[in-house]
Amino acid sequence: TVTFDTLKYSKRLVEAGYTQQQAEAAAEVQKEVLNETLDSTLATKEDIRRLELELAVMKWMLGTVLGGVIALLIKAFMK
Repeated sequence: TVTFDTLKYSKRLVEAGYTQQQAEAAAEVQKEVLNETLDSTLATKEDIRRLELELAVMKWMLGTVLGGVIALLIKAFMK
């Protein structure tokens, strides 16, 4: 979640001419929108850990395939 100072936001809206009720409602809506947007787009520690594991597996697989290709090439040219 994102830290969003709804009190400060609503005070500024009141200073700009909003009623207290309008300012509080606008602050809550803004907080919800920020949380929904950023929660769905920011990576969590778990997302990063999962990506690191996937990359490790891909490196291992690429190394195995590359080793196999090199072995085949050596075998083909050593005949």
